[in-house]
Amino acid sequence: MTAPSPALVEALRGVTGDLMVLGVGGKMGPTLARLARRAAPDKRVIGVARFSEPGLRPELERHGVECIAADLLSREQLAALPEVPNIVFMAGRKFGSTGSEWLTWAMNAHVPALVAERFAASRIVAFSTACVYPFVSVDSAGADERAPLTPPPGEYANSCVARERILQHFSHRFGTPGRLIRLSYAIDMRYGVLHDVAHKLVAHEPIDLAMGHANVIWQGDANDWALRTLAHCTAPTTGLNVSGPAVRIRDVAEGLARRLGVSPQFTGTEAPTAWLVDIGAALRLFGPPTVPMETMLDWTADWVARGLGSLGKPTHYEARDGKY
Repeated sequence: MTAPSPALVEALRGVTGDLMVLGVGGKMGPTLARLARRAAPDKRVIGVARFSEPGLRPELERHGVECIAADLLSREQLAALPEVPNIVFMAGRKFGSTGSEWLTWAMNAHVPALVAERFAASRIVAFSTACVYPFVSVDSAGADERAPLTPPPGEYANSCVARERILQHFSHRFGTPGRLIRLSYAIDMRYGVLHDVAHKLVAHEPIDLAMGHANVIWQGDANDWALRTLAHCTAPTTGLNVSGPAVRIRDVAEGLARRLGVSPQFTGTEAPTAWLVDIGAALRLFGPPTVPMETMLDWTADWVARGLGSLGKPTHYEARDGKY
């Protein structure tokens, strides 16, 4: 996940200045920061987080990522961060939103305003989500970047629309270039839709087919594309769908079951709609993902069969009510 592609090396070579990752402590941040460091060894790569996870900070520093502990909800701590021309904004809140909706809105709407004001003179590539879109037909190409941001009910998805609108506002106000990465399900062996399905299979739990389709992408490809987006910022900022081709959850489960030597059990009925995105614009910018679905299935089955690590954070990909 941290081996840079030649295209990424070239893209970052053409982007002036150092890079700072805000929210580096999440599921994707550590690998993105290390990827950036390897792709651009002449640039400072700075990771900012609270660093509540034991061992994360020394591990990042061992790989050449400079680390600064800061609470992004604090104006004072944001003000103390260095001036950096390139910002990758990854901070946000999804899981645990139900019951703490106030914190979800603070992280997904208030923090972007603070960051946009503080780094008005920088490029800001901000991670968003496909959940800003409405459900679309599973027979369609998916929602493209021109689709209205009208998600189904749910505080998380609506707070993510707020994040985008806030960043757009400040981009219009200050002329800040950027992109909004509307990511759909990055895959890590320790986390993701395939990981969730595989664990249910080995536990002989039924696979819920209600959300019968999803877009997924290898996390290394998602990080590569996000960093390369620094060379494709717009002013004002605009959305960009980042994921792989859509897959059918039943097909994924059957493919993993064959590899794991188990019989899949299913529950529910496939809905005619799902959260699906059209990735045509990203494919035109970056070409196809380097890791195809069959390879991700092979890797996931091998990982789970050997009982290797899990982040213990289910994606809840099957949720259709927007509650996380």
